[in-house]
Amino acid sequence: MAIKKGDKVKIQYVGKLSNGNVFDKSQEQKPLEFTVGTGQVISGFDREIEGMNINEEKSFTIKAEDAYGNKREDLVIDFPASKFPKDFEPKVGVALKLKNQDGKVFMATIVSVTQDNLKLDLNHPLAGEDLTFDVKVQSVE
Repeated sequence: MAIKKGDKVKIQYVGKLSNGNVFDKSQEQKPLEFTVGTGQVISGFDREIEGMNINEEKSFTIKAEDAYGNKREDLVIDFPASKFPKDFEPKVGVALKLKNQDGKVFMATIVSVTQDNLKLDLNHPLAGEDLTFDVKVQSVE
């Protein structure tokens, strides 16, 4: 029975960047569970899973625009260093969990540091990346 929108699936997967580095994988005892077509996973992943069958294995690549989007330069911003605690020691490459005025949490990566400012990248860490997945369908409900 082929997977269709609305089916609840359990998937084992390994996600790799175009250079072959693994960025994520499911654990053998804890597969990825989601309902197909509900936006719980990136759209390209949803589309590739549709039509697969239980125990089927498949490899596919999702272009950046169907994954986490292309990297946007308008999401790289200067942020006053004075807004951070005095004992904070910023380092390039460090990921920060920040909160906006509405209480929404978002991630930012420090791109550069000057005495007065931090340049923060608010893009998703996988933005601009084509992603390759090796998947195996474990169950379909």
